[in-house]
Amino acid sequence: MTGEAVAQGKDLTLERVFASPDLAGTTPRKLTLSPDGKFVTLLRNRADEKERFDLWAMDTRTGEWRMLVDSKKLGTGAALSEAEKMQRERARIGGTKGIVSYDWSADSQSILVPLDGELYLARLDGQVRKLAAAAGPKLNAVVSPAGRYASYVQDQNLFVMDLATGTPKRVTEDGADTVHWGEAEFVAQEEMDRFTGHWWARDDSRVAVERFDEAPVGIVTRTAIGAESTSIYQQRYPKAGTPNALVELHVMRPDGSEKVKVDLGTETDIYLARVDWSRDGKTLYVQRQNRDQTVLDVLAVDPATGKSVVLFSEKSGPKSWVNLSNALTPLDDGSLIWWSERDGHGHLYRFAKGKWTQLTTGEWEVTPDVVGVDQKAGRVFFLGNKDGVLERHLYAASYRKPGAVTRLTETGWWNSAVMDPEGTRAIVTRSNTGQPTQVYLADTAGKRIAWVNENAVTAADHPYNPYLANHHERTFGTIKGPDGSILHWEMVTPKREPGKRYPVFFQHYGGPHSQTVSKAWGGALQQYIVDRGYIWFQIDNRGSANRGKAFEDAIWHAMGSVEVEDQVAGTNYLKTLDFVDPAKIVTYGWSYGGYMTLKMLEAAPGTFAAGVAGAPVSKWDLYDTHYTERYMGDPTKVIEAYRRSDTIGDAAKIADPLLIVHGMADDNVVLEHTTAMAATLQQRKVPFEMMLYPGHTHKVGGPGVSEHLWGTIFDFLDRHTGAAPAKP
Repeated sequence: MTGEAVAQGKDLTLERVFASPDLAGTTPRKLTLSPDGKFVTLLRNRADEKERFDLWAMDTRTGEWRMLVDSKKLGTGAALSEAEKMQRERARIGGTKGIVSYDWSADSQSILVPLDGELYLARLDGQVRKLAAAAGPKLNAVVSPAGRYASYVQDQNLFVMDLATGTPKRVTEDGADTVHWGEAEFVAQEEMDRFTGHWWARDDSRVAVERFDEAPVGIVTRTAIGAESTSIYQQRYPKAGTPNALVELHVMRPDGSEKVKVDLGTETDIYLARVDWSRDGKTLYVQRQNRDQTVLDVLAVDPATGKSVVLFSEKSGPKSWVNLSNALTPLDDGSLIWWSERDGHGHLYRFAKGKWTQLTTGEWEVTPDVVGVDQKAGRVFFLGNKDGVLERHLYAASYRKPGAVTRLTETGWWNSAVMDPEGTRAIVTRSNTGQPTQVYLADTAGKRIAWVNENAVTAADHPYNPYLANHHERTFGTIKGPDGSILHWEMVTPKREPGKRYPVFFQHYGGPHSQTVSKAWGGALQQYIVDRGYIWFQIDNRGSANRGKAFEDAIWHAMGSVEVEDQVAGTNYLKTLDFVDPAKIVTYGWSYGGYMTLKMLEAAPGTFAAGVAGAPVSKWDLYDTHYTERYMGDPTKVIEAYRRSDTIGDAAKIADPLLIVHGMADDNVVLEHTTAMAATLQQRKVPFEMMLYPGHTHKVGGPGVSEHLWGTIFDFLDRHTGAAPAKP
């Protein structure tokens, strides 16, 4: 923590933790540099309504801020379509209001802003023009790279609008029923980090468009139970081991003419993972992943004919899989920058004229992305943990003469970054254990040019400032797991009194592609838990991210095994500490973490005073294809592995108090997971408690509901630890 805290702090209450303004201060989203690098734009939440976001811009030359679009003033308040609502859920922004996306024009003079089903062009002088598109929901709206067109999906077809005339044209024809054009299919959004289904060439000459047909996908009757009504959705949900959507890729002119189908190979049971254009628009790069996710082919496609060749492939080792990345970056000279785990760690490579050059090396991880490229200087910018797994930094390296890697951000922080298209400046977002998110503009040497959002917690007007004096610092450490692996943990304790033992709130996630222990800001809820007298604790187990491929591969065909062993090892470590009450360790997790709660209670009965399972998976064959099969394989071929991984078979072993929580409109971990587990517990006469939230999806929360959720959790935990009643 920097600066001087106030002399005496206030006590946090549950109501204040979730009230506006956010105790973390302003939390901007979608940070972007204009194409000419002169403006920083972002979505900023309101002080009086932290879930609502407006569009703001900062002139990087003067530091002047202006609101470009007031979502409350301009918006109609129209209800979201189910498709848009689910897209937001899959992007983990469910419950967000106002503006959620925008796209700069190539000339840096205007911005396309979708809002409440309409499209607007906002100019830097404050003028906002509504585009003449047909009424109704619109998805995935963008401005083409050269700025001549806007494109969007409406009624499951792709529309292209000539911005000079303002006239939209539908460029696909048969989108209806199970056929969609220009969108990303369910598993692409939910599991593959791909949220669009159309991609423009840089010169606007052509657009590549995905067509998918969900007809083969099984139907799940999803009952979205609300407070006063119930909606029934016949949702196409590809459960593990069942058919996926049939995916095609087409290339066409902006008016829909000269359409050709891309040759994706003879095997149709594949994943369309990524699509990118070369800088000159003469080659389309397509990443094709096999159903088993053991091979990732990069295809070079002739956009005029659709013919393709395999440029190169990534293949997994035994008992492993190929992870996807967003790092493929075409350069002007025709070479590519690529991310791979082929040496056991995530690193960057350059592919030029059929030859590979490794750009980064070592027992550390580059995140699967490229932040920016300065082609004049021959430098590539990226995020990684070269300076320790608990921190993430912005680095730079030469791609022409690989060698030294230069760190551009300060130690002690967890950073992310974006850059302008030419790689001349970066917007760095950072936080640490004593400072919520800050944002600044930096040059290519990492020097801060200007604050975008200083958000200094020591400032008198910061929402968290009145609570600073009572802020509890986090400590970090390691233990050896059952197999000898080094496991990182973090802990926050109340101000300890000699001889006193404290209950522990043991939080966990435990799933792959996630790291929870880091030096990032922990949030006000964590502090509230400690204010209530609990020690807050979590540990990262085998299978989690940013520790190398072998560390992650430990869960291959074995979900719910090594992760549980490592979390129980963390519990056993806690019991060796003289300030921990070993009889009052409670455990909590959501989603994969909820699944882990159930597995931990089954694996170690009598270990925990109580457990909370939020939106838990109970049977992996009920979950979707791409995620589940990546780690567990095909359930029709490895039946025993799936049986061992579920929570149903050992449900009778649960002996500790259990609370299950679930949203009744969840389309990710559908409510069937909880009802299946509840029915099993009832049949086996295992007592448990349950709280269901009508109308809520995978994320349960919002005004009033968040307080109810956590009040319910602490009422349950306090009854089983003898802790003090929750503060109102």
